[in-house]
Amino acid sequence: MINKLLGFGLIGFLLVGCKAPLNIANIHTEKNIYITSDIDENKEMDAIIQPYKHELEGKMNTKISHTNVELTKSGDNSNLGNLLADYTFEGADEWAKKNNLPTVDAAVINIGGIRTIIPKGDILTKQIYEVMPFENEIVIVKISGKELEGLFDYYLKTQKNNPVSHLVIETENGSLSKKLIGGKTIDYNKTYYLATSDYLALGGDSMFFFGKGELISTGIKMRDLFLEKFKQNPEVSEPNDVRLIFKDKKVQD
Repeated sequence: MINKLLGFGLIGFLLVGCKAPLNIANIHTEKNIYITSDIDENKEMDAIIQPYKHELEGKMNTKISHTNVELTKSGDNSNLGNLLADYTFEGADEWAKKNNLPTVDAAVINIGGIRTIIPKGDILTKQIYEVMPFENEIVIVKISGKELEGLFDYYLKTQKNNPVSHLVIETENGSLSKKLIGGKTIDYNKTYYLATSDYLALGGDSMFFFGKGELISTGIKMRDLFLEKFKQNPEVSEPNDVRLIFKDKKVQD
């Protein structure tokens, strides 16, 4: 037994003794290179990029429409918000007709998705990219009249200025005093079709009521639709109708 222990001890000693020494790589501290205007331009790369840059700038600075007023996103019935909600409604309704679906009843979009204003004057392509920089798509939500109550309850609870089209929502003293879709009161026995963004349809901005409906994808990018609509309207006619009326709202957005 003792001989075995001595044998194992000897093997262990030999293994340790024969172990190759651990080599540690030398560590060098290199100087950071900062990209600033002091760095010389790569002329070959610049020559490749310039033609594409000029072409892109030309497209971005192309006039597509004109507005006699500033289009803003402020307030409960902003002219830009209502205009884009109307464009969303029109685009979705046109798509529905082409695809043998019932007409669209209304539209809802997200005020937070509208990132800036459009100043008075010529409207350029690049401004639509600035207004709508996201890749959101338009979807149509098929929903029952009963479940549509969730939309009106949402506005009652939040009094959020998310733009709407073909809807009138009025709140007073903590209750809904008016709720119209297509100029009519809700028919609980009817199925409605609402156009919105995929962001809202999937519960964005706490619009969870959309989840009770059936989502129909159109494949239409909102920004592409807005570009097309502005091109179709060389002179913008801003909406001036009142759609959201929060009579007891204390703080305006």
